[in-house]
Amino acid sequence: MDLLTNPVKDYDWGSTTELPALLGLPPGRTMAELWLGAHPSGPSTLERGGRTYTLAEVIGADPVGELGAATVDRFGPRLPFLLKLLSASRALSLQVHPSDEQARQGYARRDPHYADASAKPEMVVALTEFSALAGMRQGPQAADLLARLGLPELGPVVAALARGDLTGALDTVLTWPRPARHGLVAAVAAAARGLGGQDFGATARLADQHPDDPAVLAPLLLRRHTLAPGQALYLPAGVLHTYLGGFAVEVMGASDNVLRAGLTGKPVDVPALLAVTDVSAQPEHVVADETGAYRPHCPQFRLHRLTGGTLRLTRALPRILLCTRGAVTAGDSITLHAGQSIFLPARHDSLTVSGEGTAYCAEPGI
Repeated sequence: MDLLTNPVKDYDWGSTTELPALLGLPPGRTMAELWLGAHPSGPSTLERGGRTYTLAEVIGADPVGELGAATVDRFGPRLPFLLKLLSASRALSLQVHPSDEQARQGYARRDPHYADASAKPEMVVALTEFSALAGMRQGPQAADLLARLGLPELGPVVAALARGDLTGALDTVLTWPRPARHGLVAAVAAAARGLGGQDFGATARLADQHPDDPAVLAPLLLRRHTLAPGQALYLPAGVLHTYLGGFAVEVMGASDNVLRAGLTGKPVDVPALLAVTDVSAQPEHVVADETGAYRPHCPQFRLHRLTGGTLRLTRALPRILLCTRGAVTAGDSITLHAGQSIFLPARHDSLTVSGEGTAYCAEPGI
């Protein structure tokens, strides 16, 4: 068992409160994500024999010993999941993730949008109230919401939605002529403020944050999901989504394949995003079973949640254990306090985690 030191990502949508508080740091620094894993874009580090190694280096030196034969047979010599803490004070980019096949093909042709040859399914489990937009609304419902704005220039979008052409409607919105974008967003914001309500309120807030981005219409095009602490949302490949705000544990396939279409200062590529967006795909609300395990339909990961009591881990699988509240003890040797985490190699095929705190344990979903 190895204590981990984990990198922080300071994206501009992060918060200055939740992550610093959990890590015992003074507020003020913007912290968006804490990464726990072996992905090359931000690997955790650990100490063995008086030396510091990345988790990727440790795994590379002994894949079967660290990951177990079952994981190596299924995914090769790499940790198949990435665990994160995500703290958002404003919306993330409007984005979608490709399937395994799309990722392999994109990576093989050296498409710059594909940093990895694997998919990035993901699941968030709320630590505070957490808001997301994910999956397209039914066309007539979205058409009605946009029509209520009373903007004639949105007529073609409303018509496309009404006849069920969701892809066409998205394409029209996201490729809106650049000279006309500021005027459109200003008109949308004014109309949305006049209408009120959750969806129009979210649209107005996004317009304040992104005054030249037609993707501010996302709250009227996508379904809203509000998670209470402990509730989980799973997003398979092809689901268009953005997270609006909140603090959550996030676990995903160990991939950085993200195609963006708006609500960001990062590069966007609408045709590439639409090519992998499945307008019929929807996220899944995942309920923990009687053992506290969230088991979405993907092999890359599952997540155990301990909220006091005992968690018994069996099978030779690699795991990352993160404490988010109070303290928990792994085996009879390591006690973790809030913000601390450990890597559990597959050679620890039987382990008990106990305590009155709250902890999350990620492992392959095989």
